[in-house]
Amino acid sequence: MKKYSLQEAREKIGELRELIRYHSKRYHELDAPEIADYEYDRMYYELIALETEFPELDDPQSPTKKVGGGLLDGFEKTTHNVPLASLSDVFNYDEIKSFIDRVDTDAGADGYSVECKIDGLSVSLVYRNGIFERGATRGDGKVGENITENLRTIPNIPMKLASDDEYVEVRGEVYMPRESFARLNEKRERDGETLFANPRNAAAGSLRQLDPRVTAARGLDIFVFNFQAGSREFSLHSETLDYMRDIGFNVIPETRILHTYDEIIERIEEIGRMRDDLPFDIDGMVIKVNSLAARREIGENTNTPKWAVAYKFPPEEKQTKLVDISVQVGRTGVLTPLAMLEPVRLAGTSVSRATLHNLDFIRERGIRIGDTVVVRKAGDIIPEIVCAVESKRDGSELKFDMPERCPSCGEPIINYEGGAAYYCTNGECPAQLERTLAHFASKDAMNIDKMGPAVVRLIIDAGLVKGPADIYKLRADELEGLERMGKTSAEKLVAAIEKSKESGLARLIYALGIRQTGEKTAQVIAEHFGDIEKLFEAKTEDFTALPDIGEITARYIVDFFAHPQTRATIDSLKASGVVCADKTVRLDDRFAGKTFVLTGTLPNMSRSQAGELIASHGGKVSGSVSKKTDYVVAGEEAGSKLDRANELGITVIDEAGLLAMLEE
Repeated sequence: MKKYSLQEAREKIGELRELIRYHSKRYHELDAPEIADYEYDRMYYELIALETEFPELDDPQSPTKKVGGGLLDGFEKTTHNVPLASLSDVFNYDEIKSFIDRVDTDAGADGYSVECKIDGLSVSLVYRNGIFERGATRGDGKVGENITENLRTIPNIPMKLASDDEYVEVRGEVYMPRESFARLNEKRERDGETLFANPRNAAAGSLRQLDPRVTAARGLDIFVFNFQAGSREFSLHSETLDYMRDIGFNVIPETRILHTYDEIIERIEEIGRMRDDLPFDIDGMVIKVNSLAARREIGENTNTPKWAVAYKFPPEEKQTKLVDISVQVGRTGVLTPLAMLEPVRLAGTSVSRATLHNLDFIRERGIRIGDTVVVRKAGDIIPEIVCAVESKRDGSELKFDMPERCPSCGEPIINYEGGAAYYCTNGECPAQLERTLAHFASKDAMNIDKMGPAVVRLIIDAGLVKGPADIYKLRADELEGLERMGKTSAEKLVAAIEKSKESGLARLIYALGIRQTGEKTAQVIAEHFGDIEKLFEAKTEDFTALPDIGEITARYIVDFFAHPQTRATIDSLKASGVVCADKTVRLDDRFAGKTFVLTGTLPNMSRSQAGELIASHGGKVSGSVSKKTDYVVAGEEAGSKLDRANELGITVIDEAGLLAMLEE
């Protein structure tokens, strides 16, 4: 890994955290990943390495401190009685050997359970006196989504066990069989709907339907693989598998209890050869210590057990011809080269395109147009080029360079010296429009209720908007005629747009989608400058003087506000009445130096309102509880943050207590 100075590390860590949060949300919450598991894992482990090397840059809100994904709106939260942890990944046999060597003395003669890693969505199932009571997604590992009614539609989840044990809690993986996946995509293609990329995404999207009838029609299934808690006690994991099978669960198949490294590798290779013939997708193998006593002795990491690892299968690779390289423009303006291939079959689907990431990637691998290339599906999802086969060149191949102007809008392309990214700075570039508007309206940005991606597509297709400022010119009468948009829906949307005008400067800066400028950075900028007009005058050094803003991020911000289109957008927003100044009025400094965390539902105000109240008296609001937290303001259903506050002995108050502090 490259050696970084402290400032370079601060900037790189900030960039990685933003990217990981974004792609984690795409994978866990939206079921629409944009990058392969391999690329995500590379960023994640690079972040862990940097945070370890620079402990002074630690942040309790870092994505490395969390497990899995967040929670969706529409399902009530439920706290897991036993946390649903994730597993540490290993990618080669040497790492498996290191794991075996580390735990072998504790594992003893009871061996290891070697199981298929089903590619689906992890859930917990709770039974009382043999009757199914509740089911939930993993969520963040501690708190998940209550999806009981949807789980009831899956035939292989028993509603009554062949046992009346007082309490049983198990963990399983809901998946979509390959046959069901093929039928679903055929139907979606006939109906003109977007196809699911793979069975895992289809299963996750189906399980999170607000209408259980939709879930029931999707053909989902489940394998149970872990006994979480219950009235009975066991000494071996293999005993729990037998017990769960006996009382009616569909237990994970192809499991073996093995004792040596050689046996484990032989089994992994055996499953690897037969995986294409399985009726369900797997993306690796799980190796667990069988003895439950040994597991307790070996212990846990912060987010993962030390007694188990997940081995990821290397992707299938094939050769094909690279016919051409096109360039796509993303939401933040980044240009991504895309390989156009002669179709080749990989992991069960035909592949004709593959990401090339950036120009550095192309040059490092010596890829040329016309080359024979090695292609694989990283994580069995997203095709990518591994390398060019130079021995098959005939001299007709052409080198590739990035265009000087955006292929969508014709604006000049910017690339900072030494950087891998080339990007278009035009905030209203047509290629970026759909994602730009969806981001602008999103909950953490301008928070325009009822304006999700589907509505964004409708208003773009109707030619009603060409940029964020046009949102505030929409009228109910012109929205009424759109598909699935009646009079009431149109009026509600216009009301939500009107309400969003008061969102404030920090949300507006974040909503503008400036590269590497997340919510936290936007808040810092808003508090320092106070008015968006000052950002048009600010220089790079004005931004680098602020906490956690490095040279590259500062230049992105300066370039954004130097663009003529930005000036036009802000002028239009102002003319529509959008607040472009920091709306937090500093009344006094009684909370100066104090950090608050808000959790649960307050009786008389939203958490956002409570946060603004605290800020107006000089306090800081944080998203997570740590030793640096001074107060936790807790409402109903406070959850894990309240538990953490009690563990650390932090003062917990309610809304009345907060108001009482202001009256003192």
